[in-house]
Amino acid sequence: MHIGGVSDEKRDVDLPQTKQKAPQSGVKELTLRAVIIGGIITLIFTAANTYLGLKVGLTFATSIPAAVISMAVLRNFAGHTVVENNIVQTIASAAGTLSAIIFVLPGLVMIGWWSGFPYWVTMLICAIGGTLGVMYSIPLRRALVTGSDLPYPEGVAAAEVLKVGDENGSAEENKRGLAVIILGSLASAGYSLLTAFKTVAGSVSAAFHVGAGGTMFGASLSMALIGVGHLVGPAVGMSMIVGLVISYGILLPTFTAGMLSGPESVADVVGGVFSSDVRFVGAGAMAVAAIWTLIKIIGPIVRGMKESLASSKARTGGEEVPLTERDIPFKWVAGVTIVSMLPIGLLLWNFLRNSAIAHHTVSLLLLSVIFVLLAGLVIAGICGYMAGLIGASNSPISGVGIIVVIVSSLLVMLVTGDEKNTNATALIAYTLFTTAIVFGIATISNDNLQDLKTGQLVEATPWKQQVALVIGVIFGSLIIPPILQLMMTAFGFQGMEGAGPDALAAPQAALLSSVAKGILGGTINWSYIGLGALIGAVVVIVNEILTHTTRYSLPPLAVGMGMYLPVTLTIVIPIGALIGVLYDRWALRQRNAERAKRLGVLLATGLIVGESLFGVLNAGIIGATSNSDALAIMPESFAGAATPLGVIVFVVLLVFGYRRVQKKSLQPEA
Repeated sequence: MHIGGVSDEKRDVDLPQTKQKAPQSGVKELTLRAVIIGGIITLIFTAANTYLGLKVGLTFATSIPAAVISMAVLRNFAGHTVVENNIVQTIASAAGTLSAIIFVLPGLVMIGWWSGFPYWVTMLICAIGGTLGVMYSIPLRRALVTGSDLPYPEGVAAAEVLKVGDENGSAEENKRGLAVIILGSLASAGYSLLTAFKTVAGSVSAAFHVGAGGTMFGASLSMALIGVGHLVGPAVGMSMIVGLVISYGILLPTFTAGMLSGPESVADVVGGVFSSDVRFVGAGAMAVAAIWTLIKIIGPIVRGMKESLASSKARTGGEEVPLTERDIPFKWVAGVTIVSMLPIGLLLWNFLRNSAIAHHTVSLLLLSVIFVLLAGLVIAGICGYMAGLIGASNSPISGVGIIVVIVSSLLVMLVTGDEKNTNATALIAYTLFTTAIVFGIATISNDNLQDLKTGQLVEATPWKQQVALVIGVIFGSLIIPPILQLMMTAFGFQGMEGAGPDALAAPQAALLSSVAKGILGGTINWSYIGLGALIGAVVVIVNEILTHTTRYSLPPLAVGMGMYLPVTLTIVIPIGALIGVLYDRWALRQRNAERAKRLGVLLATGLIVGESLFGVLNAGIIGATSNSDALAIMPESFAGAATPLGVIVFVVLLVFGYRRVQKKSLQPEA
């Protein structure tokens, strides 16, 4: 079955070849020291991610940096294990990902509903939404991790990092693998450092006329995205190219026709139209693709639930179940999910009781609780699938947020009728508040299946990892509210009353607030979303024809992501996929093909690791100095030279890295 549109051949390339011993009872895994180390890393990474997300709208993946730090620390303790290291990265990953809640909550301040971030309310939104994300991802593990061929690039990368640092593996293979990861890490971290110095460009782009309209083309000079492309393979890469062609080759020139005669630059017009119009077409395509994807995976999800129930019954009956198949019992998952609806209802009631729409409290409460309960499972499946396709870091979580805001707004309108002229602010605020709870589910499920994939590859015990995920959520929930309050007090957010020139942009929160205002205020252009839905339906049909008549596929969600994401991000992943295909073809011609393939995977892993680690360091420097260009040593006037220099350095580093790995692949065994 080709759930992810990636062939079994590519999957064999991606998965590690090092054999691991199955975990035995008594092996250290979910330990107190792992929880403490994971908690400390969580506090640092969550704070850094929160600031970076509010400043520039980007967050970094925390699992791989956490795995590296964990190995360095736990190595000093007796009896440390690879699965114990996995618990540390799981805790830190869950909390770092939860910081994406900042893509919604600042909107309540921007519209003037909140004057700050009430600690317990904010903390509970994060904790309950995140815990539900963990619960919903448990039955999805069997459907989307063990029972599918989704590539999970970051999950595979994290597993490789853990394995090469495990002293129980082959010493020679680990030494060789660690050297390759370090090589890739130094290359990507080094280029990121040069970018921070402003000596080379971080991306290249150009806008230009196409007939009466215009478009743009560009690429982020990100080695991490090259690594992701290598891991996800050609099917996803080609699908993203198709989405790119639709958005930038057809829609942008059409939408901008006749708009480029004024004083504004082509880049400004094209960029503005992409953000305000084309992105909504992409969101519509993603919505249809997501619905179809969910329909396709309902069968595996139901089977996963049945297997989980069967496993629980077998354990209860005294039957020995392999440690690697032991999830948190399904009855506990269902119980926690249902019980969570009570505090959610209380949070929503507390929000409504003194508001201008309090007279709709009962109907809004009932509808919202049902929405969170059902939409949570749908969103968890969609986000887990997207993360499996291209990785949690590159998954367009804000696009999912747009879909949630649209549905939530329509439901609120269904209950309240036409109150936009009298109670508009209250309606928008309630919509954002409800969305924030569902978004907590989305952010965690977007990352958790990556962690569970890592656990599968290092043969961890699923239930212990799932407990660690909940612990990570709690750690993150405790630290996010004061960080948000600090950011608001120190800088403010653009669009809020009294915001100064240094106010944080919080771009995703501003976008989702605008969507809610557009729907509830009647100004949103539904034709764009409808057009995207039509395109998505056509892509679904094409993909079905391809998968049933050829060996090729066109994953609809990947096409939607290619339409929605900026061109600078979209184009680099397919380039990485092409490099991976070329490298794998070379590897297959070598005497030890499996080792050669695995070293290619490890180099791709290193490219992700290095940029991730530098992201942590740079976020800390930015936070300490309140200056996003704190490391810059070159003036703005150098930008013209930095672009061609950056392309040259980027290509040279990549060629050097892959050539070195080829040479290491040909070295004889020691």
